[in-house]
Amino acid sequence: MILLLGGTSESGAIASALAQAGEAVLVSTATDEPLDIGTHANIRRRCGRLDETAMLELVHQEGVRAIVDAAHPYAAAAHATALAVAKQAGIDCVRFVRPRSIDPSLPGVHVVADHAQAARLAFSFGRPVLLTTGANNLVPYVHESIRTKMALVARVLPRSDSLDACTRAGLDSEHIIAAKGPFSLGQNVQHIREHGIGTLVTKDGGDQGGTGAKLEAARQEHCQVVVVARPQDPSPNTVSDVYAILQRLKLG
Repeated sequence: MILLLGGTSESGAIASALAQAGEAVLVSTATDEPLDIGTHANIRRRCGRLDETAMLELVHQEGVRAIVDAAHPYAAAAHATALAVAKQAGIDCVRFVRPRSIDPSLPGVHVVADHAQAARLAFSFGRPVLLTTGANNLVPYVHESIRTKMALVARVLPRSDSLDACTRAGLDSEHIIAAKGPFSLGQNVQHIREHGIGTLVTKDGGDQGGTGAKLEAARQEHCQVVVVARPQDPSPNTVSDVYAILQRLKLG
């Protein structure tokens, strides 16, 4: 049994490749958002966040022989948990990471270490800000919006927990775009124009996560782009394509 920590768009291709190589695959996702994981009989899915204790228990219950960590590039807690569990259980952990898609040398692109820095820089340009990093780190942006009297628009998933987070942070409905990406170039341009955006805040989620379309929309609309850098990768066993996963697990 292979435990695949998924949720990203590559999860289906990874699960299918493992199943076709003869492995039983359990795809674990933090939420129950729709996800195409293929139709192979060897693939199952479970939903719900796993802390270290729960993941270790799952590994023992399911007879997991290896973990493939294909969680989002910014899911630092999930990556750390996977490594810790694999070490305790004495099994392999292979981390799949999307290639980076942002060139920090591009004009108007500014890479910073965290959300606090991103919020300060984004509002320093004196124009409305479009936040496209989700609902988990709203507070520093709301604070800077209030301090500078510049508008903040947050694009978040259309889920109750995301919308509740926006409300708690102090955002009203006029400044929330509730929609599920990845978004096309045209959709990004539309959101920028509708709200008079001058600065876009993003993560380097890779082209599969729609980052390229955001950057091109920002370039066309003459927006500054503030990028929250990826967390430092703690895994010594990292790959960026499906075939390499099979090789690391001695399946191809």
